[in-house]
Amino acid sequence: MPHSYIKKILNARVYDVARETPLDAAPLLSSRLNNQIWLKREDLQPVFSFKCRGAYNKMSRLDESARQAGVVAA
Repeated sequence: MPHSYIKKILNARVYDVARETPLDAAPLLSSRLNNQIWLKREDLQPVFSFKCRGAYNKMSRLDESARQAGVVAA
């Protein structure tokens, strides 16, 4: 992975709202696919969401006029 990409990950603004989640081995799937499969457990986030990192990052970068207009999410 390029150094600049790792730096972006480490400097992301999400670490105050998202927790680090584990990688879990998936032995049955690994066996079935004859490969080593790991699952990143984002479903263990406090909000049970796979999208909280991206949504938080996007909303934290909104300018004042966009914040005043509000956000609609579904």
